[in-house]
Amino acid sequence: MFADNGAVIRIEGLSKYYQMGDTTVRALDGVDLSVKSGEMLSIMGPSGCGKTTTLRMLAGLEEPSEGEIQLDGERINNVTVSERDTPMVWQSLALFPFLNVIKNVEFGLKMRGVPATERRRRALDWLERLEIAEFADREISQLSGGQQQRVALARSLVTEPRILLLDEPLSALDANLVVRMQGVLTKLQKELGITFVYVTHRQSEAFAMSDRVAIMNEGKIEQIDSAKGIYRNPATRFVAEFVGANNILTGTVIATDGEIEIDTPAGRFNCVESSDHNWSIGDTTSLVISADLIRLSTSAVNDKNEMECRFISEEFVGSIVTVLAETPDGADFRIQLQQRELSELDLTVGSTVYVRWDSHDAHLLRDTV
Repeated sequence: MFADNGAVIRIEGLSKYYQMGDTTVRALDGVDLSVKSGEMLSIMGPSGCGKTTTLRMLAGLEEPSEGEIQLDGERINNVTVSERDTPMVWQSLALFPFLNVIKNVEFGLKMRGVPATERRRRALDWLERLEIAEFADREISQLSGGQQQRVALARSLVTEPRILLLDEPLSALDANLVVRMQGVLTKLQKELGITFVYVTHRQSEAFAMSDRVAIMNEGKIEQIDSAKGIYRNPATRFVAEFVGANNILTGTVIATDGEIEIDTPAGRFNCVESSDHNWSIGDTTSLVISADLIRLSTSAVNDKNEMECRFISEEFVGSIVTVLAETPDGADFRIQLQQRELSELDLTVGSTVYVRWDSHDAHLLRDTV
């Protein structure tokens, strides 16, 4: 394990190009990224954004077209997969069906020339840690999805790597197993101090488990921050739309004295912007308000951040309900409430509702693309 708390992985100007006929496709476009020792960093983004390509280049399965990958300060662009000690847990698990559980776990040790007795001892130790030692002699086909996932983890961890790469390892599991495995992974990562780089498309996974989250789009990193930082303070419009249930009102700055006032097609609204960005009258920006920070009522109270809307529908997902309303300019506006709060309002489709929020709960975007 690393004693140093600095960056163990550094990626600088990393690009990957593919030639498809006469067209050059950019899978990665000048990515800069550092991962601290003992950190769990998750990478999220839409399909084709470059997150798996990034992971494959860290593993040595793809060669960069440009840029540099450093491990402990040493360039590893041309270091082979076996020499990197950066094992990867795949979405498909990639277990050997012709080997039983313990032989699967022992495989990496066997390739390193570890004696049979020592291999078995270490493999059994990891099967114990992952609570599947009783299945040591079973065939892979006899295991459930969750059990197979633990075998794949044991096989990767038995070599005691400093870095573990995970490519959507829980995507094929049922929802209840996902939560269970999140706990297993988080516990192991914290106890062992292994650096995890984790690719996922599930926001709940990334936010629940990670120290930091990187959001990617079109081969570039849009934002890297803590889960809370990304959720409450998105850096770009893409992040605001991709993460959470955000409402975005685009308009022009009309006042900067004290609170910043924005004139939008839906009305004029205020924001307390705590950053050091200097806004000027006439600037175009977007106001972001998370759906869970909005209050809903059937009567106006004349707050400065209040808007009359029309109730459209509701989406029931247990104790939380997402209400869809229509703004004065015809746009969708989302509000998240407890089920009991919505029941007390007794709304009907088409009825008038009023949404309001506090100025300090709104966030101004730097870009408006």
